Amino acid sequence: MQLYFDYGATTPCRAEVLAAMLAAYEQQWGNPASIHAWGQRAAIALEQARMQVAALINAHADEIIFTSGGTEADNLALAGITQQYSTPQHLIISAVEHSAIAKPAAALAAQGWQVTYLGVNRWGQVEPAQLRQALRDNTVLVSVIYGQSEVGTLQPIGELAAICQEAGVRFHTDAVQVAGRCPLDVRRLGVDLLSLSSHKIYGPQGAGALYVRSGLALEPLLRGGGQELGLRSGTPAVPTLVGFGVAAERAAAELETEHPRLIQLRDRLWQQLQMHPQVELTGHPWQRLPHHVSVILRDRHGQPLNGKTFVRQLNLAGIAVSAGSACHSGQTQPSSTLLAMGYDPDTAKAGIRITLGHQTTAEDIDWLVMVLRQYLADAIAPAVPMSLS
Repeated sequence: MQLYFDYGATTPCRAEVLAAMLAAYEQQWGNPASIHAWGQRAAIALEQARMQVAALINAHADEIIFTSGGTEADNLALAGITQQYSTPQHLIISAVEHSAIAKPAAALAAQGWQVTYLGVNRWGQVEPAQLRQALRDNTVLVSVIYGQSEVGTLQPIGELAAICQEAGVRFHTDAVQVAGRCPLDVRRLGVDLLSLSSHKIYGPQGAGALYVRSGLALEPLLRGGGQELGLRSGTPAVPTLVGFGVAAERAAAELETEHPRLIQLRDRLWQQLQMHPQVELTGHPWQRLPHHVSVILRDRHGQPLNGKTFVRQLNLAGIAVSAGSACHSGQTQPSSTLLAMGYDPDTAKAGIRITLGHQTTAEDIDWLVMVLRQYLADAIAPAVPMSLS
């Protein structure tokens, strides 16, 4: 049996997406900038995709800037704001950001920017009062991830964005893990910038988008022919973006049923896992992504088990999970997210992420738990009740 529990890393393309991409390769392969019929067919397909992605988050089509993925969208958000200043200013991010935000912020710090890292509580959440206290007269941007990719915690984005709006500070959120799994409404949230990724919602890899609130000025990352309102020059990958559009449309159509289904499966998994001693949930127990369960496992002596070793063991059993974020699963360093949440370095290497998706069933959950029990039998002590309080 082959079971995939790593939908937080990437998702398979839907059949409708593949069909739409193939049709685009065959019929809409022109350059959208060309004024002849071939180019205009491509341009129409591109704008259709833009409207489909915009509808997923209740944005206007002209507020969607297509990128190569979530990483580029995050980088464009930071660079697009910070490059407007001739001298370094102040930037705020959380201590649990994806590396696509954390590393550009570190590069800005090396250039003289003041960067404040908002700490998190034991569940991995930012306290809104802490953000209010961190704001300065020269703060130009705040970026806080919406759904944390390693531990699944959801941040109070609407409240954080409102604090920034009141202070006149621009606010960005990386919503890559949230899109297609939770309702997303940029008007309700009040964010200025929001990042998306196609391959997290059953679209193709190599496509993403940055929502840019109407009227907000950005500096481009890529300069050239002036595509994407001058913010992302280069001939767009039309078939790939067509696939992104179809994936976004289907995600929006299915959200009402898929969201509660994932929550039910997630809770079924956790209810069974928590019966094992020394299995510790990481992240918030209910304010979390609907498809996400993350745990730390300890041996019979209470020592944390190495996450990478555990992933390899499950892989031999035909089961795919991640050791923390997929972006770091091949590394041996402690998770910066778990460190920020107060775990010691050894324990911060023991994080396991199990993420669910369209093809996950209740039977799959039960099979995973059975395999886990077999693996843990020699490593875990007798059951001890756990409390989430």
